[in-house]
Amino acid sequence: MNPTVLLNEKAIERSISRITHEILEKNSGSKNVSLIGIRTRGVHLAKRIQEKINSIEKREIPLGILDITMYRDDIFKLKTPEIKKTDIPFDVNNMTVVLVDDVMHTGRTTRAAIDAIMDLGRPRKIQLAVLVDRGSREMPIHPDYYGIFHPATAETEISVKLREVDGVDEVVLATSA
Repeated sequence: MNPTVLLNEKAIERSISRITHEILEKNSGSKNVSLIGIRTRGVHLAKRIQEKINSIEKREIPLGILDITMYRDDIFKLKTPEIKKTDIPFDVNNMTVVLVDDVMHTGRTTRAAIDAIMDLGRPRKIQLAVLVDRGSREMPIHPDYYGIFHPATAETEISVKLREVDGVDEVVLATSA
């Protein structure tokens, strides 16, 4: 593996700021907007976006945490699936729900997250924010907001590291060669 840093701490911060402003612009502010972070790193990214929106709009928007394990289409491949808590302490009906994840690749995680949200109610809109869009979709799902687009092959791994989990903020590209 030959790792390359795609985003450092400052670049991640700028990306989150830009995504935050794009969310507010596209939705004409934060009224009826909620954030749902997809476990694990999507939760921390959603919290950072929430803090920025709260600071800009001077109001707290709802934040939820979603575990998509039971909605995965490959759950049968997992020997012992680890199910973590989903915590969405607000009504999703008629809300604009912004799903937040770290990396988007095939679209299957997003599809599972949409299925999970639809089991909770009927949002007015579901939007998607990701830090890294790596392309290579298997489903017709695309992010509304993204930090960077970096097309990557199947032999390439893109890892998002966040200080809350990994002690450092960076996005790393590694290829097996």
